[in-house]
Amino acid sequence: MKRPNILVLMVDQLNGTLFPDGPAGFLHTPNLSALAGRSARFVNAYTASPLCAPARASFMSGQLPSRTRVYDNAAEFTSDIPTYAHHLRRAGYHTCLSGKMHFVGPDQLHGYEERLTTDIYPADFGWTPDYTRPGERIDWWYHNLGSVTGAGVAEITNQLEYDDEVAYHATHKLYDLARGKDPRPWCLTVSFTHPHDPYVARRRFWDLHDDCPALDPTVAPVPFEKQDPHSKRLMLASDYTAYEITPEHVRRSRQAYFANISYVDEKIGEVLDVLERTRQAEDTIVVFLSDHGDMLGERGLWFKMSFLEGSARVPLMISAPGIPAVHVDAPVSTLDVVPTLADLAGVDLDEVLPWTDGESLVEIASGKRRRSAVPMEYAAEGSHAPLVALRDGRFKLVLCELDPPQLFDLEDDPHELSNLADNPAYADTLAAMTGAAKARWDMRRFDAEVRASQARRHVVYEALRNGSYYPWDHQPLQRASERYMRNHMDLNVLEETQRFPRGE
Repeated sequence: MKRPNILVLMVDQLNGTLFPDGPAGFLHTPNLSALAGRSARFVNAYTASPLCAPARASFMSGQLPSRTRVYDNAAEFTSDIPTYAHHLRRAGYHTCLSGKMHFVGPDQLHGYEERLTTDIYPADFGWTPDYTRPGERIDWWYHNLGSVTGAGVAEITNQLEYDDEVAYHATHKLYDLARGKDPRPWCLTVSFTHPHDPYVARRRFWDLHDDCPALDPTVAPVPFEKQDPHSKRLMLASDYTAYEITPEHVRRSRQAYFANISYVDEKIGEVLDVLERTRQAEDTIVVFLSDHGDMLGERGLWFKMSFLEGSARVPLMISAPGIPAVHVDAPVSTLDVVPTLADLAGVDLDEVLPWTDGESLVEIASGKRRRSAVPMEYAAEGSHAPLVALRDGRFKLVLCELDPPQLFDLEDDPHELSNLADNPAYADTLAAMTGAAKARWDMRRFDAEVRASQARRHVVYEALRNGSYYPWDHQPLQRASERYMRNHMDLNVLEETQRFPRGE
């Protein structure tokens, strides 16, 4: 039996609440809307960790950060952790990445046979947080609210340049795959950095959202003194006192963000168009997801790093022969992608299942509930100790050794405005979910492991930046002597084999 091809389309920092059943109606997303129509839409999907590198390592491995040890954006993703790229490649797939995955460390492939672009972010230990200095901002790399006050229009930015390149290489790879020189099934991951801040968009996408009804947040800013302890830490980490954020700043930021969703929708459309025109669409599973979300000014918070819905919930859609095109309410996780792809591709994961925190979504799409609560972890900038969370049915529990617990009923309180942890009517729910969390996590051990990792990396980074520096950043291979026509080739053979389709 021929195994299906797999196309993974990933975006960065896309708020899952904007995908109540595919893209919200006010978004201009014709390509994602069409994909939604033929996909299982997991509307309560959560990141494993609301930060880029931890989220992506977990998505690729099916393991939480406490297993991968990718606690933050400067923690090494070690080479001995199998990813879906390893599993598929071992089963005979050609595996390829175009775009961002924020791998930290000297291994910049993690099972991919090819990587077509470099990454947009550094691969070294320079962005390591420091739990020994709680509350101290590391200004040269921490988020700040300049992304909000500077929101607006530009025709080229660092991020736009990157995603233009990602789409170019992805489409050309699809053309190359169609030529049939490699008989293996393939898995191509195309990973864009938009709609990640800064909130700057091209004019034609900005103009699409001039009359958008969602430019004002649903929940008004909450005063600092009334925020929960972790949200206070995040506000301080983003240097909120140094900026006066006006309603117009908020509206412009959200308009740019929505515009950049339209921009990345167009890029995804380019990829899907080539897939269709090269006659590979019928044999290809398509997965669309984000690494984490963005608070977008809701309750006065921005960016990610929080377990609140805007930050922790992500879009997840899968178009595949084995999965019906349905709306799925059951809570799921990006951790579930690895076992799902293995299930759909007929790849046996028995050897690694004991180390996997995810579950296959094939049965869940048919109405079965995830066997265990959806777990999340966070142990990076803006935290002073690890935080963990569980989404179980309608409830979400957030725990940190430094803070009072938080319990939310997301059906009755979708904006998480009422903490039920002190409500006697929910004492049994709190006790049951806290017991499940304590069975899963040893918080003191988790904290100690994070601190030890940070300390080691601070030493190594300082040493490696002293004297001659060899970067770990991926350098894409460009074999110019093997492209187009060269004199060790037969021109007649070249012209024939590079044409697709042939004979029309």
